[in-house]
Amino acid sequence: MRQARRLARASFSRPSLSWLAPWSLLLLLASCTEQEIVPEPYRPTNAHEAYLYSLQRAQLIGTALGRDWLAANHRALHQALPISTPYEESLYVDPAEAFAAGYQFRVLRGQRTEVAVSLQAVQSMRVFIDLFRVDDEDGSGPAHVASGSKRDLRLAFEPREDGNYLLRIQPELLRGGRLTVNIRNVPSLRFPIEGQSVQSIWSGFGAPRDGGRRSHHGVDIFAPRHTPVRAPSRSWVRRVNERTLGGRVVWLRDEERSLNLYFAHLQTQEVVEGAWVNPGDVIGTVGSSGNARTTPPHLHFGIYLRGEGPVDPHPFIHEAEGEARRATVDLDLLGGWARARNDHIALRRAPDTSGEVVTTFERHAPLRVLGGTANLFRVGAPGGTVGFAEGRFLESAAEPIRLDEITQARTVLVDATPLAPVREHIPPGEAVPVLGRFGDYLFVETRDGGKGWVPME
Repeated sequence: MRQARRLARASFSRPSLSWLAPWSLLLLLASCTEQEIVPEPYRPTNAHEAYLYSLQRAQLIGTALGRDWLAANHRALHQALPISTPYEESLYVDPAEAFAAGYQFRVLRGQRTEVAVSLQAVQSMRVFIDLFRVDDEDGSGPAHVASGSKRDLRLAFEPREDGNYLLRIQPELLRGGRLTVNIRNVPSLRFPIEGQSVQSIWSGFGAPRDGGRRSHHGVDIFAPRHTPVRAPSRSWVRRVNERTLGGRVVWLRDEERSLNLYFAHLQTQEVVEGAWVNPGDVIGTVGSSGNARTTPPHLHFGIYLRGEGPVDPHPFIHEAEGEARRATVDLDLLGGWARARNDHIALRRAPDTSGEVVTTFERHAPLRVLGGTANLFRVGAPGGTVGFAEGRFLESAAEPIRLDEITQARTVLVDATPLAPVREHIPPGEAVPVLGRFGDYLFVETRDGGKGWVPME
């Protein structure tokens, strides 16, 4: 009896699979071992992407404001304003409208691009600062290379090669105020001689040597003998020795930038091999050792890249002349309306008084003030044209130029186009403050203190 029960249990606990076809057996085994495939979670590469993803998750990207935010982003990337650095501009951000600004400029290897954004806003406002390389050879479009800090709204970037770069500034939705953008390119290395500048370079990179049989692999910076030579960056001392041509030399290795820094013709060497130095630490003094005995004291400074050899040190140490021009126009007009003081006011595409003229305006033409840089306003004209006009040719449109009495009922439109929505209706006999004129439309102040457009009779 016990044996019969054991056999019965065995027959139920271990069923035979011999009745299954071979392919059925394989399917059964595969179904037992197959694991659920879980998709990788989305990980945005920067804060701007993360914010865009949050709009998509909240189903806001398909709304009118969400689409406007995407359109503003596209304009900033593909219609960026060409500028020369250093550059500073103050911009108005309307909380009711999507906003983004784009700037395109050149950066040389050896320079460091520094961007700083300051805010004047009633509410806290997140601003996304992103830098792109735009002259990519594969034609894939702007390539993201760096993002700014959310905490202090700053960005710093050093390119590995010369190129054109694009900066995009875009705040979050439904926040507004004034922001100021400062963009500059500065040398990535400290100048190696105390109290000197590139004006002390008498022999540049690539100059012929030995009757043209070789070229100069650095720059010669002349200074009085015993002038301190200082470390241009945090580096470790790779070599300290004496050579026939270079005399007393020091080699530093900048690991962060993968640069080998060469200092020759030194009078004294003040470091030892293997030590670390910080920017400004004295590594030696100016002299005329080696083959420079017959020349005035100077430092031969060279930069070498592995796999490339010597490169021109000039962009690495050349300090840009001057600061960005501060706005001299009245920034209190930002977000408001100005009007042309004279006839034939030029609107230029870029912030350059000698640049391309997009269009001209007649006297009293109203213009929305979007930004200010140096002596120029960035303005928007009815119809959507945006450009730069000299501040001296514009005035505030807050005060009317005259009062017009309406003889018959008129319609005030939101924009200077016949398809624009109606803002209000004006009954006959009412006096309307006229702030300006554009084409066949009067720019007027409405009863509630707003602005609107009245078609001329």
